[in-house]
Amino acid sequence: MKTTSPALLIMIMLSALMCGRPEAVNHPVKIIFDTDLGPDYDDVGALAFLHAMADSGKAEILATISSNKHPLVAPCIDVINTYFGRPAIPVGAPGSQGVSLSASQHWPDSIVAKYPHTVRSTEEVPDAVYLYRRILSTQADSSVTLVTVGFLTNIANLLKSQPDSLCPLDGRELASKKVKRLVSMAGFFPKGREFNVFMDSTSSEYVFNEWPGEIIFSGFEIGSRIFTGLRLINSDIKDSPVKDVYRISIPLSEEDRNGRMSWDQTAVLIAVYGTEGFFDTRRGNIIVNPDGSNTWDENQGGRHVYVIQKMPLPDITGFIEERMMHRPVLK
Repeated sequence: MKTTSPALLIMIMLSALMCGRPEAVNHPVKIIFDTDLGPDYDDVGALAFLHAMADSGKAEILATISSNKHPLVAPCIDVINTYFGRPAIPVGAPGSQGVSLSASQHWPDSIVAKYPHTVRSTEEVPDAVYLYRRILSTQADSSVTLVTVGFLTNIANLLKSQPDSLCPLDGRELASKKVKRLVSMAGFFPKGREFNVFMDSTSSEYVFNEWPGEIIFSGFEIGSRIFTGLRLINSDIKDSPVKDVYRISIPLSEEDRNGRMSWDQTAVLIAVYGTEGFFDTRRGNIIVNPDGSNTWDENQGGRHVYVIQKMPLPDITGFIEERMMHRPVLK
């Protein structure tokens, strides 16, 4: 009978341990990032986190899509994509009616004036549904992760879309065939009223009821306890639109004295790493009420999951902010 050397046993044990660690991602997660970037700035931290994942080989960014029609949203997305060396990432926005909101801190106009970009206005980028259909139709089955950290407008419009020259499938069929996972920063669990849901509650309810697969929710209560940005603005990083956004915004709000709440970063984290080690989960179904609030029907047969904090707050805060502080890789 063959025996295994002690050294090999140690290597096997280390490999097994690594499989349970957050960093153990074997192949890039293909991600479409849908954001309302503008009313708040945790979206900027989330997009920086996502580019850090792309530079480390853990994610591939297929598109960055705005659910916010404000003119400066798409240019700001383009600024950040360009800063991280990916100016060719497609940018889209709602072609139909939708929410239009800007930041009160005036950071969007600041970074658009300072940093290179080619998109001049949100109005000039492709329709979000067109972009979703074009990209999803070219991907392998069950290979794409959608991350929504804003309004559900675009996802609802995708589900309602009809067959076209891009794809013979309707939107629901296309999503069912191509999307592996939908991760959403939305809702307040087990019950409450959250901005992303109630600002377009009609679309939210439609998506939550009609999405053909599982939805993982990172609710308001998760990111509201994770404060990031102070390490970033106190760092030696220079000429960074990400740092500039936090540097401009944090001093303007007393509630941000310990850093900005990090709702959207948690959704990107889950999209790339999953929940294991970071969060526990509850399965059931979200219910959207007429006033835009939500309740929760807990049952094991439900298609929805919401997460509950597991990793200690200092650890997950450091994990997120370290990736927000990622510097562009020279190419």
